Amino acid sequence: MIKARGKLGLHLFFKSRFWVIFLLGSFLLGVRWTKGAGYLDFYSILLKPILPGTAQKEWIQEGENTEQIIRLKLLEDDNVRLRKALALQEFNNDQRISAAVISRSSRSWWQQLEINKGSKDGILKGQTVIGPGGLIGLIDSTTPLTARVRLLTDPGHQVGAWINRSKHHGILIGMGTNRPKLIFLNKNNLAQVGDTVTTSPASTLLPPNLIIGVIQFVDKKALPAPYAIVQLTASPEAIDWVQVLKKNDYK
Repeated sequence: MIKARGKLGLHLFFKSRFWVIFLLGSFLLGVRWTKGAGYLDFYSILLKPILPGTAQKEWIQEGENTEQIIRLKLLEDDNVRLRKALALQEFNNDQRISAAVISRSSRSWWQQLEINKGSKDGILKGQTVIGPGGLIGLIDSTTPLTARVRLLTDPGHQVGAWINRSKHHGILIGMGTNRPKLIFLNKNNLAQVGDTVTTSPASTLLPPNLIIGVIQFVDKKALPAPYAIVQLTASPEAIDWVQVLKKNDYK
């Protein structure tokens, strides 16, 4: 009788153990088969009442705010770029000639570009060329149908410049990048980082008060005269459309 009960208990023990192993194996096989999807779902259900916590909510809100700010900035940049591009094409009148950039050479990327308007359209050597953002260069030569623009960034190219805040003149010299050097005409310059650089209001060779760029660096101890590095507001490396200003536009 006792033996029978012992055998029965042992049988039930092994049977229950079998089912435990079977269920555990099935569970592990299911996790592997579904790559843990069911387990993650179950884990998610357990955590749902307590997530997101206070810290997580703050991080989520901060991330959403950052995304909205970046998205708004991108939309504003696109809006400004499109407005400038449209404005350049609309100003095709007796005083300003809109033209497309048709050629750039990798060897002279910072020196010059070619446009699709020439002497037949009234373009002459020495005329001022502007792009979205401000001054980019001067007409260097023409053919009946095209013209070559010498950029402000051309090494050695010099034009007069003016800092309105300090009322100082200087000479802007191309350096082969979008940051030309501004050489001051005296040692008593009062230029500061952030100052706007324009063409001189008294200029007869260039239209007065055309925006050139913003001062990024100033070396007041340089010899023989202080100088500054100017970040151009127009980007000659990314110009697609330009405007050529006729002389009677600013005489």
